[in-house]
Amino acid sequence: MSPETGTLCGSEVLENPVWAALTGPHRGFAAFGPAGLAARYALDTAPFSALADPEDPRAWADLATLAGPGEEVWLTGLPTPPPGWQTLVTLAGVQLDGRAVRAEAAPEAVPLGPGDVPEMLELVGLTRPGPFLDRTVELGTYLGIRHEGRLVAMAGERMRPAGWSEISAVCTHSDHRGRGLAGRLVRAVAAAARERGDSPFLHAAASNTGAVRLYESMGFTLRRSPFFLGLRTP
Repeated sequence: MSPETGTLCGSEVLENPVWAALTGPHRGFAAFGPAGLAARYALDTAPFSALADPEDPRAWADLATLAGPGEEVWLTGLPTPPPGWQTLVTLAGVQLDGRAVRAEAAPEAVPLGPGDVPEMLELVGLTRPGPFLDRTVELGTYLGIRHEGRLVAMAGERMRPAGWSEISAVCTHSDHRGRGLAGRLVRAVAAAARERGDSPFLHAAASNTGAVRLYESMGFTLRRSPFFLGLRTP
């Protein structure tokens, strides 16, 4: 805890990163339940919801009210839903700490913004790195590499718990793999995060062993093994 503010600092925020982001740097993208015990990202930015305390039944009730009956929500961590909630998807994941990663700019990388979203969505559709929506680009710095004018690789920032930045949407077109583009972009996004005082971290599917090996070779270390849960509200 910070003695001045009483808020979590350091890596503790990564225990509940969505909640930490939505009650911190990403508050402007948050919608809260009527009791203030649950929150979710604006639906066109990220699919994730969060509970202030996953063991508190009042937080689950607040999320059910926020989302509405019979709606799909996504949570991260190790929560156990109460009776009445339907589990749709359980995906084992890894959370990797990037404080030891060597961050450096990539001279060939270009900033990506709202005008690039159609190309970004096309690349995501081909490579499927994870959720990327119409306004996800607004959540942080996104960088891309172009070949003959075409976007062929990208990476950016998604969740922003205080003091941390989640690297996300790391993808490379199949025609341009094996050139180290993803690694250069990850280091460049990490450099942008560190310039404002944040430490990089990321999530990946545990089954995506190739990506996990790449990240570990860059200096990322396993911090915890959460799940990504797709649930339906009562």
